[in-house]
This record gives sequence, C-alpha cells and structure tokens, in this order.
Amino acid sequence: MQNPVATIQMQNGNVITIELRPDQAPNTVASFIDLANAGCYDGWSIARIVPGYVVDASYSAFDQERCKYLIANESRCCGVNNTLRVEPGVIAMGGYDEGIAGGEFFFPLDYFEKLDGHYPAFGVILEGLEEVMRWGTVAVRPVPYPENPSVEINEPLEPLTIQRIRVETFGVTYPKPTTIPITQMPPSW
Repeated sequence: MQNPVATIQMQNGNVITIELRPDQAPNTVASFIDLANAGCYDGWSIARIVPGYVVDASYSAFDQERCKYLIANESRCCGVNNTLRVEPGVIAMGGYDEGIAGGEFFFPLDYFEKLDGHYPAFGVILEGLEEVMRWGTVAVRPVPYPENPSVEINEPLEPLTIQRIRVETFGVTYPKPTTIPITQMPPSW
C-alpha cells in the first residue's frame, strides 16, 4: 500500500510535497488528511516562526471552530513507537498538555532533543525542503503572547500564505480522527 502524499501549494508558487507516515502516527495522519482535504488550511498564512527552531503553521487552531479538537499524543514520550526524528525534513504535530492540537502542524528548522520524542513526526518532506528552510530566514516581528509569555511568537513581515493543501490517498479511505475530550481550552483558542 502506498503512503498518502500531501501537496502544499504556496501562494508564491512554491510547492512542498510530503509522504505522510500512518505507520508512525496513524491518528495524527488521519487528522491532517481530514483537515487538509476539507480545505481548512487553504488561504492560511504561517503564524509563527522562531528562526533556527521551528515554523508553526498555527497556534490558534487556524481560527476555525472545526479545528478546535484534541487527539492523543502519538510520540515516544506517550508510549507510541514513533521512530521518525523531529528534525529538518519532517512535518510534526504541535501540542498542549492535555493532548495535541487536532491539526496545528510544524516544521523543525534544526534538531532539538526537547522536541524529538515529545511531538509526533508524521511525514517526510519529499520536495520543497529548501522552501521550508527559507521560511526560517525571513524577516519577522515579535507578537505579544500574554497567554504564555515564555513562548516566542514571531510572524513574518511578508505573509507566507498557503494557497491550498490536499492529500492524495491513492484510493485508501482514512478514518476521521479519534478525538479526546477537551477539559480546558488551549490558551490561544
């Protein structure tokens, strides 16, 4: 069976293709596929860049009620055999204490032990890594984040807008993600 492939088309014409890895994080992949193919990421500008660290697509559940759900953390710290390292060249899912955000993905710009094994890597970039790494070098401005002042938030001066993300599943039907109850909303939702 062929793994699903996500295509991220940026507004500037650049394309990033990613082989998703359901063998590493099946529910995380199901969540990403569901949101991507429903168009939830379309027209969204990258919300957070920490140069040399990460590029977060969003920290506000993409400002959509549909994206405000949690799924179980499918990383090694939670007992899942997720062997993909969280390092440049992968896509990973961000998180909160109670679980992980339903679709708030990020790209690591370097290897950091505090990320690896604590956030599930769920895909490998096949094409477009240079575009992702370029995002880590663009001019940014700090954004106040009173919800958690210890978290560094910077937004690009010039928007980096996702035109659309779609996932080719090669005829395989992936389930809706299995969610967990939200006992407390993440601060930025």
